[in-house]
Amino acid sequence: MATFLSKLGRLAFRRKGVTLLLWLLAFVGMGVAASSAPTPPADTFSMPGTESQEAFDLLTEKFPDASVDGATARVVVRAPQGTKITTPSTRTAVERLVTGLGTSSPQVVGVADPYSSPAVSISEDGTTAYMVVTYKVPAAAVDDKAHDALDAATEQAREAGLTVEAGGDAVKIEQAMGGTGEQIGILVSAFVLVLTFGSMIAAGMPLITALIGVGIGISGITALGSTFGLSGTTGTLAMMIGLAVGIDYALFIVSRFRAERAEGRTPEEAAGRAVGTAGSAVVFAGLTVIVALAGLAVVNIPMLTKMGLAAAGTVAVAVLVAITLVPALLGLAPVKVMARKGRLRYAVKPLSDRQRRRAARHEAKAARNTKPNLGTRWARYVLRHPVVVLLVGVIGLGTIAVPAASLELGLPGEGQMSTQTTQRKAYDLLSESFGPGFNGPLTITVQTKSTGGAGTAGAGAGAKAAGDTIGKALARTPGVASVSPATANKAGDTAILTVVPATGPTEKKTEELVHALRDIADDLERSTASRILVTGQTAMFIDFSQTLDDALLPYLALVVGLAFLLLMVVFRSVLVPLKAALGFLLSVAAALGAVVAVFQWGWLADVFGIDAPGPIMSTMPIFMIGVVFGLAMDYEVFLVSRMRESYARGARPGEAVVDGFRYGGRVVGAAAVIMMSVFSGFIVEDNDFVKMIGFALAIAVLFDAFVVRMAIVPALFALLGRSAWWLPTWLDRILPRVDVEGEKLAPTQSAPRAPRESTLVG
Repeated sequence: MATFLSKLGRLAFRRKGVTLLLWLLAFVGMGVAASSAPTPPADTFSMPGTESQEAFDLLTEKFPDASVDGATARVVVRAPQGTKITTPSTRTAVERLVTGLGTSSPQVVGVADPYSSPAVSISEDGTTAYMVVTYKVPAAAVDDKAHDALDAATEQAREAGLTVEAGGDAVKIEQAMGGTGEQIGILVSAFVLVLTFGSMIAAGMPLITALIGVGIGISGITALGSTFGLSGTTGTLAMMIGLAVGIDYALFIVSRFRAERAEGRTPEEAAGRAVGTAGSAVVFAGLTVIVALAGLAVVNIPMLTKMGLAAAGTVAVAVLVAITLVPALLGLAPVKVMARKGRLRYAVKPLSDRQRRRAARHEAKAARNTKPNLGTRWARYVLRHPVVVLLVGVIGLGTIAVPAASLELGLPGEGQMSTQTTQRKAYDLLSESFGPGFNGPLTITVQTKSTGGAGTAGAGAGAKAAGDTIGKALARTPGVASVSPATANKAGDTAILTVVPATGPTEKKTEELVHALRDIADDLERSTASRILVTGQTAMFIDFSQTLDDALLPYLALVVGLAFLLLMVVFRSVLVPLKAALGFLLSVAAALGAVVAVFQWGWLADVFGIDAPGPIMSTMPIFMIGVVFGLAMDYEVFLVSRMRESYARGARPGEAVVDGFRYGGRVVGAAAVIMMSVFSGFIVEDNDFVKMIGFALAIAVLFDAFVVRMAIVPALFALLGRSAWWLPTWLDRILPRVDVEGEKLAPTQSAPRAPRESTLVG
């Protein structure tokens, strides 16, 4: 592995012009393909194997006229204080609003007049009503003119004295990403890179290469969107993790190149050795990330599978960029910029007196620069106090992880939006006037085993009768606020009815009600000879959360198990990958505990600007595991590979730990700070769930990089000694040898010694 990658790095360095041209052609070509590709399909959500999905598919088949994919907006109106919706002046204003909404946009199909069905659309106290605006296009296709027309109509009604708010998927999201967080993250990343390398060119290289890799990956996703059903949001995860690993991989190779130059190697030798050693670590780190992302397929939710595979493809591009484009750019950079200050490069020539004095000054400066750096001093401290450091790290993270035991999963809804948005205001108005469960109704489908045709009491009589019987039984269930009459389809074999819970859609009691209704349905199926299914948005959200919850342990077992095998091949050890996996689990548990404490329990809610603490977004743990696992294994491979390299060349275990921190500690620390700044930038966004993801990823990187990798890992190495590198003989024989340490490179690419009489160049 190291030999092949070294040759590849040297080739890219020598043929820098051709390599750069090929990557630019790929970048431009993908951009052209993306711009000329058909419009990506709208987001589709399905959960094969769940009752909600089965019921939804049944409704699509049996009620084709009602299975409209169009967006809807639910406009809520409250009469001025002291009046009712039925007051003549108020009714006139409401009817004017209905007319205005119906003619506001060509995309509007119709508006349900609340006065046509007052028992359903007007509250019992007569102060509040709602109307449903139906569009003929999906939510993603509702254009700006339609959004503006809806806003104008509601604003006109407000001027007439009404309180008007709107919710639903047709309403423009006011909590859109502002981009502020991304800008902050990029600025901090650039600042950290400049501090790390002391050069704008060297600092800009990881950013440029990461952006090129992400650009190619995202353009590829867009170009293939219509072919493979990749929606516009599929690339979200790909962009996030592609930037993260792209910067990390380039940073690691550039840092190793500068270290090799500091040892006196020529630029081409340094590039080859950097790609051969650090590039090997990058390849295996990338494989662990790809495993974690592709493993999302085990969840069996098509949307997540596509997101994971798309992100995995982007990571693969980032690896290729790191081992080919980065050495090519190193060949284009000025020699003095990419070489560490105070380090020497020699050529055999006679020295003049002036050159000898200059060489002496450089030698003295180089000697002064050999004092222990921060990473070396920290590693030596941990080696002296391993038990204390280990106990503080493990107990500290374990304490922070305690709230994770109370983790409650849910999906974002209008009830969790900012109280300043019209969606949240509409949600609250409906809850106050119609009950909290009104925002999360359940749909019950009743499919009879024989159709009610002309030979029965009329088309649909059998299904409707069964539906009404079932509705009466369900109405007696504790937690049910109301049940609507059953409505049969034209064929008469299926009926639907609506159950309104007494509690809100995200409350635990509503989830318990869904399970209770399904248990009752199992008993009713035998007595009514019907197939009864419970669905609706609330039930689908509950099933989605349950599906993710059930998949969490298998997903963890898959990614951790495969990564364990990969790391065992890389490090030729059993205990090193074991502690890497256990450390990752500890940091993830602590991060989940912090997320629960802040976003579910509401601790420090004012500090982070959280309007409504509640359940944790269902997708967050899975995404966090995938992203953080990839970054954690990056840090593990980057740090421990230098230890392994030193140990393989004869260093004692303690010396190997110090060497790993001397050369890798600064790079891992810089990479972690960059990632934390990128993720922390999302905390300033208005959307609570964007805040949650940003906070979770930032705190997880903090725990994993600085507590697990920088403290617990070296403490364990100190306690284990040579046992850390133990590998059974039989296993050593069957495991493939990949030479990540570059042992085969040492005899042919050792640093050239300075001759007795030499001329200092640069």
